[in-house]
Amino acid sequence: MRAAGSENTRAALAAWIRALSATAPLADGSGVALPVLLEQLCERHGDAEALASARGNLTYRALAQSAHRYARWGQAQGWGAGDVIALLMPNCPEYLAIWLGLTRLGVVVALLNTHLGGGALAHSIRIATPRAVLVDAALLPAVAGVREQLPQSLRWWAIGDNDGALERADLQAAQAADRALAAHECALPALSSPALYIYTSGTTGLPKAANVSHRRVAQWSHWFAGMMDVTASDRMYDCLPMYHSIGGVVATGALLVSGGSVVVRERFSAREFWRDVVQERCTLFQYIGELCRYLLNQPADAFEGSHQLRLCCGNGLRAGVWEAFQARFRIPQILEYYASTEGNFSLYNCEGRPGAIGRFPAFLSHRLPVALVAYDEERAAPRRGADGRCERVPRGEIGEAIGEISAEATSSGRFEGYADVQATERKILRDVFADGDAWYRTGDLMRQDAQGYFYFVDRVGDTFRWKGENVSTTEVAAALATCPGVHDAAAYGVTLPGAEGRAGMAALVVDASFDLQQLHGQLAAALPDYARPLFLRIVPALTLTGTFKLNKQALLAQGYDPGAGSDALYFDDRAGRRYVALDAALHARIVRGELRL
Repeated sequence: MRAAGSENTRAALAAWIRALSATAPLADGSGVALPVLLEQLCERHGDAEALASARGNLTYRALAQSAHRYARWGQAQGWGAGDVIALLMPNCPEYLAIWLGLTRLGVVVALLNTHLGGGALAHSIRIATPRAVLVDAALLPAVAGVREQLPQSLRWWAIGDNDGALERADLQAAQAADRALAAHECALPALSSPALYIYTSGTTGLPKAANVSHRRVAQWSHWFAGMMDVTASDRMYDCLPMYHSIGGVVATGALLVSGGSVVVRERFSAREFWRDVVQERCTLFQYIGELCRYLLNQPADAFEGSHQLRLCCGNGLRAGVWEAFQARFRIPQILEYYASTEGNFSLYNCEGRPGAIGRFPAFLSHRLPVALVAYDEERAAPRRGADGRCERVPRGEIGEAIGEISAEATSSGRFEGYADVQATERKILRDVFADGDAWYRTGDLMRQDAQGYFYFVDRVGDTFRWKGENVSTTEVAAALATCPGVHDAAAYGVTLPGAEGRAGMAALVVDASFDLQQLHGQLAAALPDYARPLFLRIVPALTLTGTFKLNKQALLAQGYDPGAGSDALYFDDRAGRRYVALDAALHARIVRGELRL
């Protein structure tokens, strides 16, 4: 065991050194933005496959030429530094070519979430204040109802055949020269200049547009190339949305800067996953959220044991899924990490410790100031002591993770914020440990063990208090997921008249083998009384964002009212030690406060 531990430590150290070496030019100012580097990659790798998909493949040369055409076409429209252009398009190789080409001009490209529609989509476009929107023809129905909510001066372009409803950006760009823009034709984008708007998932409200500079795009690409030890022989399976930082920058950029190939799929399919990975000879894949659990819940697949994967990389792999997933599918290495699009620090679990989201090696701890501070549930903010300062929590205890904001232009500790200045300010915690200091609030509750490993506990908005105790929705959902017949579970808190805090509630997706009373007994053994869900809702499916995060807004709106929807509802009759049907009469008694809860 000691030898295996030493080997893991050496491998982890090597990963950190590779990542630091790969990103060193960005720190000393000698690095270049990805759209500028693209020309060098074309010269170096030429006819090697860069991107493969069902909609067509692009070599490095073809990718560069396509990006150059979009750059020249955009320049012909009068677009330049400081302009914003929005892109609404499903995963495909051309997606990358478009934003690489436009960002070469200094344009900021807003990567719109293809799962949005109506008011949420209109909001996402509005906050970016773009000059134009490029829309894939297949998604034109989604924008038909939002155009009237946006300025009439906003220009719309289609990509693909749309029966002449809109001018076609792809056809016009195809007529442009495929030569790279020289510096005298268009100034090279500085690493510090903005490149993308990438949106938060909007699980608890409307999406926010996070600023992503060229430096961060390059940092993510080179850093993960080093962490994963990517070579030109690697092939990445990318079924995550390209409008997100992981599917659109990390999974693609890390392979491209290393000369590898990216197999792009429009969406994740648990049924087709292993066939795809095997047939495409993939050596890497990127996961997020619950993707690994979905694969683990699938029946045995003839292809699952024939893959050539050497590593999977991502975040959100639960401890209870990790070992079973790695063992069943024979995954040699799992690189779990913690990061957010707008965050100013990240954590990496290079040692493969199940459940941990990462730790800092000792030689880097001084460069990456991160703290866990006590969280005040009632004030929904970090707790302040009598001196007005925040309180660090001891190792083993739960606190909100915060990262010190650096003022250095080349530091990875900078917080670039959002398009919305007020949203940016709400994420900054000031005078934390000293006058004038500033820290980024992650909104994530974590704990750190004696060896320095961090573990995710919950989002601050998801953890709630009931009967004077903190309840973690993540822990409750994990307990529910182990119960027979439960395919999916979400836990959350609901308010009750006259009661302090929020009572626990869960939404479950179940099959025919599900037994309500067996669930009650299992939860009684697994969870303390205050953490067991008081209410249950049986639903046909849970609504997820494009990045496999649960969208709880509809569930919270319905609450435990049997009149809000047709789902079966149940109430935990603690005296009878069983779940009973929650009908209108029982609901009325609960609302009137007649029951002892």
